[in-house]
Amino acid sequence: MLRLFLFQRSGPGPLDRVFTRFVPLLVAVLLNGCSSVGYYGQLAQGQWQLLRARQPVEQVMADPASSPQLRARLQHAEQARVFASQQLKLPDNRSYRVYADLGRPYVVWNVFATPELSLQPVTHCFPIAGCVAYRGYYRQGAARGAAALMRQAGMDVYVGGVEAYSTLGWFDDPLLSSMAGWGDERLASLIFHELAHQRFYVQDDTAFNESFATFVEQEGARQWRAARGLAAIEDDQAGQRDQFIRLVLASRERLQGIYAGPLDDAHKRAAKQAEFERLRREYRQVRDGQWGGDTRYDAWMYGPMNNAKLMPFGLYDQWVPAFAALFRKVDGDWARFYQRVEALGRLSGEARKAALERLVVSQ
Repeated sequence: MLRLFLFQRSGPGPLDRVFTRFVPLLVAVLLNGCSSVGYYGQLAQGQWQLLRARQPVEQVMADPASSPQLRARLQHAEQARVFASQQLKLPDNRSYRVYADLGRPYVVWNVFATPELSLQPVTHCFPIAGCVAYRGYYRQGAARGAAALMRQAGMDVYVGGVEAYSTLGWFDDPLLSSMAGWGDERLASLIFHELAHQRFYVQDDTAFNESFATFVEQEGARQWRAARGLAAIEDDQAGQRDQFIRLVLASRERLQGIYAGPLDDAHKRAAKQAEFERLRREYRQVRDGQWGGDTRYDAWMYGPMNNAKLMPFGLYDQWVPAFAALFRKVDGDWARFYQRVEALGRLSGEARKAALERLVVSQ
């Protein structure tokens, strides 16, 4: 899942109960000077509209007009929300205890971009949240327009819909209408993931932040099932997902070697396209063999392919094994785990990466 992080704060307090009326001004002040006024204007407007749409979950559940399906989803979400704070030691605040009807399938659309012959992302830096490898837009048309301009500049570009994002504790993040059709496991996992971002966040290190939240999501979901007396999932889908990710990451690694190699640009372009064909060929072999013809990833694999489309995989999964190893080292104690994560976050970027690599090797 892709997320957009607009804000970061330290210290407790539900600031949105104080600043709700002043969101556009607040965003302009916090983010002024980094990019165009138009871009930050749409961020301010989109966040303001989202805040205005929120209602307490208990109010929505008590409304006779709410569908039985929605009430069931919200009830389950509230149970997972309590578990997140009591058992996973995640923030205990009003995030995911409010609900907003979006009227659209995604809350924002993120635009990823890389140079044509590089896997280095185009980053965008914010005074509060630091630098991230994407830009978010509340309107799909605006995201597509920004992507078109980047393509004209010769960039590889990918636009991805975002199911949820964290404001890192600045506001009470809502459950969204786009989640109403989700299964119980997916909904709980989303809550655990986003609250992990509120629990800890490091500026300028998307791979660290997303891998940390992904680990909390996965381990939290496992413990949530166990707490409800449900058997551990012998999940063929999870196995397929992990195998699919490994295929993509291996392709990224080979592309990195091509771009860093001695070929001229024309031959690098040809090698790039050959690598994408290799990725599709290896995917077909796994799909038609081990997966028994399951086509769940076909749409992604056979859509237009470029460097930017591969980027989120490295950002969201790279250090999950390291955090899993760290969790085992503290014997599954969440409080000690977060302390160790915070210690990693205080290191310099290079020292943090080296420490994570040692954790991976230690498994």
